[in-house]
Amino acid sequence: MKITKRNSDALRYLTRAAVIGALYAALTMMLTPFSFGALQFRISEAMSLLPLFFPEAIPGLFVGCAIANIITPNIPVLDVIFGSLATLAAAFLTSKMRSLRGIKRALAAPLPPVIINAVVIGAVITISEVKPGDSFLPLYLLNALSVGAGQAVVCYLLGIPLIFVIERIQDRLRARTGAEL
Repeated sequence: MKITKRNSDALRYLTRAAVIGALYAALTMMLTPFSFGALQFRISEAMSLLPLFFPEAIPGLFVGCAIANIITPNIPVLDVIFGSLATLAAAFLTSKMRSLRGIKRALAAPLPPVIINAVVIGAVITISEVKPGDSFLPLYLLNALSVGAGQAVVCYLLGIPLIFVIERIQDRLRARTGAEL
């Protein structure tokens, strides 16, 4: 088989998506005590900002989240489905912020993962916990705020430095070789 630029690009895309997915799943599972629950600090969610640089991070994050949620014990089916879809939606929306630059990008890019996970995972946790006679809305608001706070900590304290590191690496690579990551 002849290796063409198109084949090479497709292989690079798939490889990078697979590596991102594997890293997301491994980080999530290694840090299971912090990665699940109403108050969670899923360190792997800092990677949800990678779609700013790599379109292949979108499917990679989706698959990595699905794998982590499937493999981890005691995770409700709702979290496997809707948690993975929340990650997919957040990654897609984050990718739409590529055109922003500097501090605007750093402050705006974490918003989709923070907001979407707060809304969706807050609901999943509440649906899993609510008992007959419980009031859904107060419990939901508490869970959504809790998940959102943990997500904000991870995305802003770890994700923003990740953005700046990748930008610096890309700038140096461009200056030396003219190539992109």
